[in-house]
This record gives sequence, structure tokens and C-alpha cells, in this order.
Amino acid sequence: MSMEPWWRGAVLYQIYPRSFLDAGGDGVGDLPGVTRRLDHVAGLGVDGVWLSPFFTSPMKDFGYDVADYRGVDPLFGTLADVDALLERAHGLGLKVIIDMVLSHSSDRHPWFRESRRSRHGPRADWYVWADPKPDGTPPNNWLSCFGGSAWAWDGGRRQYYLHNFLVEQPDLNLHNPAVQDAVLADCAFWLDRGVDGFRLDVANYYLHDPLLRDNPARPPDARWPDGTPRGNPYGMQIHRFDKSQPENLAVLRRLRALLDRYPDRMAVAEVHDDDSVARAAEYVAAPDLLHTAYNFALLGADFGAGTIRRAVEAFEAQPGPGWPSWAFSNHDVPRVASRWGGAEAPPAAAKLLIALLTSLRGTAFLYQGEELGLPQAEVPLERMRDPYGIAMWPEPAGRDGCRTPMPWSATDPNAGFSSAEPWLPIPAEHIARAVDVQEADPASVLAFTRGFLAWRRLHPALRGGSIRFRDAPEPLLLFERRAEGQAILCVFNLSPDPQTIPFDGTPLDGHGLPGAVADGALRLPGWGGAFAALRN
Repeated sequence: MSMEPWWRGAVLYQIYPRSFLDAGGDGVGDLPGVTRRLDHVAGLGVDGVWLSPFFTSPMKDFGYDVADYRGVDPLFGTLADVDALLERAHGLGLKVIIDMVLSHSSDRHPWFRESRRSRHGPRADWYVWADPKPDGTPPNNWLSCFGGSAWAWDGGRRQYYLHNFLVEQPDLNLHNPAVQDAVLADCAFWLDRGVDGFRLDVANYYLHDPLLRDNPARPPDARWPDGTPRGNPYGMQIHRFDKSQPENLAVLRRLRALLDRYPDRMAVAEVHDDDSVARAAEYVAAPDLLHTAYNFALLGADFGAGTIRRAVEAFEAQPGPGWPSWAFSNHDVPRVASRWGGAEAPPAAAKLLIALLTSLRGTAFLYQGEELGLPQAEVPLERMRDPYGIAMWPEPAGRDGCRTPMPWSATDPNAGFSSAEPWLPIPAEHIARAVDVQEADPASVLAFTRGFLAWRRLHPALRGGSIRFRDAPEPLLLFERRAEGQAILCVFNLSPDPQTIPFDGTPLDGHGLPGAVADGALRLPGWGGAFAALRN
């Protein structure tokens, strides 16, 4: 029996609580709703869940602007509801990690209210403050991810404060050891309550250059940063000084030391950088750093066998024994079924992408609705809620299209999500793919997900093995996974067109992907795949 930590090679299911299930009847999902549907999650065969933020918040960025790290926003429930969720999840064998947003807080947080009151108070330097230039303009050229300057003027202090995201999300000054102590104490509060770890929001944004030097311009022919749409001017700078500082590693070591005081806990970093693969690898390169990290290399628009191979091999080539995580979708990017499969992506594409994601070396993150093959929703401007999407409209179109509520029932009002009008509209094409519809269809994406994840558990090489790619022309992706005396060849056709290749090894059955071997050749239909046992 493997003695690997539970998170190594696990499949974790991301829940965006606002859009999972509304048990309270106000049109917004909540924690009791999550608890009510944990049977569905456990039935997929995943190892745990990642919960997006449920903390007390004015909801300017839907919970990623935290006003109390130890409180539960009444919109989502109570601390007792968190305890009930943890108890139910653990009873089902699911781990629970929660989002910790330590780079910034809400401007309603008591720390910021006190910090902005005076330049000389006890928390005066708990946030990043700077004097204006002599002409009154911001101290440097740093940009917010959400558009415009990353600096906002405060008339009381007569200084600017840094906000890498919304103006209502001031950046904490984690250069200050007292601030580190405070956020670590908030993390310990949740570890003591029984959570199994953290997803660390924008973990490479914790520290900035104390000299506040200008970022250089990105040369026109330079690589665009992972996960930044071309319509966002944020990508026009090389982000050398506003994030990803070397001193950030010391903060991560303090986080790891805290986690190591608790058995079987973990942290996964979110890394958004000019080269997010290299940065993610840096953050997991030593045993005293983080357990794993995911990046945006496979969360962008680029698709193809070469894109996936380059990202995985780039991580594998980094120094250190670090363990990667991979995701194709989450609450910040268009859904992968549409982004990579096309506007009319068939169920076969959704099935293949789930198999591919969970066959890569690393820990896999499935976003709610991926198990249904949900396409990206088109949310009209008048119904949009995402401040980033509204500010950037029409390009990029924002994040509402991947955040629409889960469709549970094709016949119940509001797709079974809520008895009230949902906070975002549920498109008809999602209702047609509702859970109850797919429950009745053995050929559905839902049925495939359950079957494939069960089959994956039978093959240690797919959970913890090494990975080595074989050369193959687009659109084919071939790689070997090897571990514990087992060797498996994984073959994927990343296109709607049939492909035929020479084939070695013994075909494995039971995975659910279409592919046939005859006369020494493997014939793959569009979006088909196959697995074969190799000599180890």
C-alpha cells in the first residue's frame, strides 16, 4: 500500500459556493447547500473539495475581499454551517481545503480602517502606503489586474495605497512581521477547526519591491503572461517589481512551518506570473516550501498537444523534487469545454479533457460543472455582476460566464439551484445537461467521469508515477506514466478528426475512451483516447 500523502496525485473538486446550491432561498448558493450536495461530489470519486471564500465580505469581488478572516458571511451561513460541512465531508471520505486570501483584504477590514486613520498608529504600516510624486501622480507605473493604476489616493493620509486588484482590495504589507503573524494566526484558526489545508490565492503577490521601482514595458515580441487576456493592458508590463519577489519564499516557509504542526494538512498555491510554470516550481522546490502549486499555463486560450507538453515538461525540468498541480478550468477563466473544445464542443471532448487532466503527473483540480461538460455561458452586459468583466467589457468578457449556477434538475424551477431568481442566469444549454438528465444516461459526461476516476484509482502509475512524453505530431499527445512496477502509455487525440498511429503495448480496458487496435495500429475517433500496459 502506498504511503504517499493524500494530496499527492489526488483529484480535488472546486466548489464556488455562490453557484453550487441555494438552501436559503435567496438566489445565492450557501454552505448548507454545499453540504446537501456533497453526496454528488463524493460519488464522482474525487479525493476532496476546494471551497472558494465564504468569509465575511462586502462582496465587491464576491468574497475575495475579506473583511473578517474568522467570520462566515451571513450570505453563506454560520460557523456552525462550516462545522457541519466539515463533518459531512469527512464522513464521506472527502478532504476540505479552503481559500485563504492573504495578499490583500477588503477596505472594510478593521486593520485597514485603522491603517488609513493615521500615518503613526499601531497598524499604520500594515498596508502598502506611498507618497505621491511631486506632481501628485502615483508613486510608480504599476497596474492593477482589473485595469488602471494599482494605486488609489486616500485623502485622510494624503498617500496612495497599493491594490493589485480592485480599489476596495488594499494590499497587505507582508514585509511587516506583525502582519505575517496576524494572517498566520487566522490560518491557524481554521486548521484548529478541522480544515485539511488551504488554496493560497495569488500566492506570488504577497510581497512587492520596497523601492517601488517602475516595471519595464513588455517588448512587442515578448511572450504574453500566462492567463492574461490580450484585451487587458496589465500584460503590457513585465511584472518585475510588483510581485514574485525573492523574499516571498520566507513567507511561504512560515506558512509551511505552521501547516507542519498539523498532521495530513497541505497548501496549494495559485501562481499567476509572466512564467507561472517556473514560479510554481520555485514555490514547491524544497520540503520546507509549499506542498504543491498550480499555474495558468493550461488555463489560457492556447490549446494543442504542444501547449500541454511544453507546460508539463517545463515544470519537470525545474530543479527540486516539487509536485505540480494542474487545472483546465476554474472560477476565473472561460470553461474548458468551450475554450478548447470549441463553441459546439461534443460530449466526447469533455470526456477526453477530464481523462487527460487526471492522467497528467500532478494533483488535478476539477471545477464544478466540468463533470457535466458545461460550456461557457454567455451573460449579457445587463446581467453581468463581475467587476472585472464590466470594467473590461467587451474584451475580455469577464468571469460571469464560468460562474453561473449548477444545473441540478432540468424540470425544477431555476434548474433546481434555488427557489428564487438566481444571482446569475442559468442558460438553456446548461439545463439540458443537468445532473438529473445525465444520471439517466450511461453515455453521459457525468457517467464517464465517475467511471474514469474509479478506473484511475486502480492504476498507481496514473496517481503518483513519473511522466515521459513521446514524440507525436499534432493533434496527438502521447506520454508514459510509470510507478510501482506499472507502466502505462496514454494516448489522446486532441481534435475532432480521426487519427491512426502505430501501437505498441497491451490495450487496457475499462477507462471509457473510444479507441480500437487492429493490425498493429491504433484508430482513434475524434476526441478519442486509449491506454496501454507497457513493459516496465
